[in-house]
Amino acid sequence: MKALRILFLVAIIGLLGLACRASIRVGAGDEEIRQTFNGRHRRVLLHFPPAYDGNELLPLLIVLHGGGGDGAQVRRLTAMDTDADDFGFVVAYPDGSSRMEERIYTWNSGHCCGFALAQEVNDVGFLATLIDQLLADYAIDSDRVYLAGISNGGMLAYRAGAELSERVAGIAPIAGTIGGQIEAGEPVIVPDSPKQVVAVLAFHGQLDQHVLYAGGHGPKTTAERVDLSVVDSVNFWVGANECSGTYEEEISQSGNIIVRRYSDCAAGGDVALVTIVDGGHAWPGASKGLFSDEPTQEISANRMLLEFFERLP
Repeated sequence: MKALRILFLVAIIGLLGLACRASIRVGAGDEEIRQTFNGRHRRVLLHFPPAYDGNELLPLLIVLHGGGGDGAQVRRLTAMDTDADDFGFVVAYPDGSSRMEERIYTWNSGHCCGFALAQEVNDVGFLATLIDQLLADYAIDSDRVYLAGISNGGMLAYRAGAELSERVAGIAPIAGTIGGQIEAGEPVIVPDSPKQVVAVLAFHGQLDQHVLYAGGHGPKTTAERVDLSVVDSVNFWVGANECSGTYEEEISQSGNIIVRRYSDCAAGGDVALVTIVDGGHAWPGASKGLFSDEPTQEISANRMLLEFFERLP
């Protein structure tokens, strides 16, 4: 009888937990939460699409701002909420860390950037905790968690995709690189190979002077770091996802947009690269930011990455 009473209490607690979860949010709208990790309190802005009812599990997209920005800035400039509504994605916009309160946030991607790198902030651990918390508190599909980011945020998307492959199904790095050297002559830092396949859709402008397409030290980079090339970054995933190495290219009528899709990748491990021939350091289709170049309006990175993620098995 004692064992039966314990099982009954466990069942009741479980039902109460489900009720509490459903009561947190049962419809569309915006929310701001604070996520604490390793003594740091981070702001995370959340957006829930009209399709969110607290019952059906929806996909989650975490958008990572660039160095010196914050979640509110990348949310405003990309206008991701509107496109995520069309595709039925929940969106999270977390802040990085900074020595200054409420401004100039960065991420530790391994070889970049700023305060987060200098202080060895565990941003991969932060994202893991954030994902677990969002899965516990909201109606989110654990098999459909994705990362996108620009510049320093794109670098962290590359790194976290590899190191959190058991939590993350796909990444969309923009104007970022998977690794490099903190300074010339130092060891090259790249993530370990992922344990599971992770789909990748990368965007990069050939004229980017902050994170050079061909790799190296960008003339508009304030730090001394040396980045790996875009091809190196994509080839990391071509190998990790067991792609054949062959690819097909689709070139836009203007000749400015080149989409390279790799063939015969492992299931769920599609890899593609979007090159903007006259593009600089920017999020395609977004508004111009303080630390970015003028974005091309010929394509929408928002729509392309959401469609890419939506098609994944």
